[in-house]
Amino acid sequence: MDAETEEFDVIVLGLGPGGEEVAESLAEAGLAVAGVEAALVGGECPYWGCVPSKMMIRAADLLAEARRIPGMSGEASVVPDWAPVARRIREEATDDWDDKVAAERFTGKGGTLVRGRGKLTGPREVLVDGARVLRARRGVVVAIGSQAAIPPIPGLHGTPYWTNHEAIEADRVPESLIVLGGGAVGAELAQVYARFGARVTVIEAAASLLPQEEPEAGELIAKVFADEGVTVRTGTTATRVDHHGSAFTVMTEGGSHRAERLLVATGRRSDLAALGVGAAGLDESARAIDVDDHMRAGDGLWAVGDVTGKGNFTHMATYQAKIALADILGKPGPTAAYHAVPRVTFTDPEVGAVGLTERQAREKGLDVRAAVAPLSARGWIARSDGFVKLVADGNVLAGATSAGPSGGEVLGLLTLAVHARIPIERLRSMIYAYPTFHRAIEEALAGLG
Repeated sequence: MDAETEEFDVIVLGLGPGGEEVAESLAEAGLAVAGVEAALVGGECPYWGCVPSKMMIRAADLLAEARRIPGMSGEASVVPDWAPVARRIREEATDDWDDKVAAERFTGKGGTLVRGRGKLTGPREVLVDGARVLRARRGVVVAIGSQAAIPPIPGLHGTPYWTNHEAIEADRVPESLIVLGGGAVGAELAQVYARFGARVTVIEAAASLLPQEEPEAGELIAKVFADEGVTVRTGTTATRVDHHGSAFTVMTEGGSHRAERLLVATGRRSDLAALGVGAAGLDESARAIDVDDHMRAGDGLWAVGDVTGKGNFTHMATYQAKIALADILGKPGPTAAYHAVPRVTFTDPEVGAVGLTERQAREKGLDVRAAVAPLSARGWIARSDGFVKLVADGNVLAGATSAGPSGGEVLGLLTLAVHARIPIERLRSMIYAYPTFHRAIEEALAGLG
């Protein structure tokens, strides 16, 4: 054995939420575990994703709530201040983007933290930064996550555009902001910055905002954005980007848009070629690593999280991590099932969804019925727009959307219904509290006929 080669039971490539879960649990079980991480232990979620972004969203929602006071309960004057938001993100959420606590938690459980970029170089073998060779007796777990996908727009490369990282780290609000991409990340951050005073334009190539969700959801958010002064251009493709001095200009087929900052939020990708999956017999040109229902990607190889292509969610990564962990330890456990994956876009109103959209269900040739119900009494009381949409496959729900205040919380009942394949007649027989937002589920069930 070469002097530089180190042996472990398991090597975990990437210590985001999924990799961290696997690595820490294996170390606690007494295995020799190497966790390889080139960035921060903990991954995207605690430093640039779920945690800090929701701090920003909560702050922006407070501003919006205060602005709703006139006509409801008195008068109010609100002056936005980004400083406490930036301070909380820096000090409370991210420790100024320092992963010392997370790193020590892993090493404190007996794991070996290897700083650097790992690459598969053979069965159960990883090369870190081209110099350090690690070998695994049991196998390797790939949990490298994903990075912002930057489209090949002429002129964009080399400009100081933002990804979600820079948008989260910003210490001030720009006067104006163009957001390329109207999916979950783009919509959330667009609304935050608009509520803190930026003039925001969202450019989305698809026909509606939130193109992965029901069209009713995109229409709802577009209406809210219009009411809040956010300019939305759907069905629009950026053809060129220029940056001169202190401003960006984004050209489209329908004209040009100018702003101080440009946020690129056009999706995420995992670089399988850089990971070297070809050395493990996998396709380096693929968009994701194909795994079975035990998260196995090959002999002595598992994958969890974004890199599997099942959904770029922290809850997906930790769900898959538990399945992989049981398989690695040879313990019985449930196999992976993806028919009821929940997802929430934390705009105001929130858009929660689970399972298939109506279009996806029809494309699969299911026995589809769909119904939409407004928020009804609770929405009128709160002066909030929203809806519940149900997509049935025969006598069970195949998908659902809850859009409105606390849409992600209303989603809980719908996720259970889709996951457990509860018969629609059983759902109709429940008692739904009045007046609540989730009462709209009952009305949508009636609409299924």
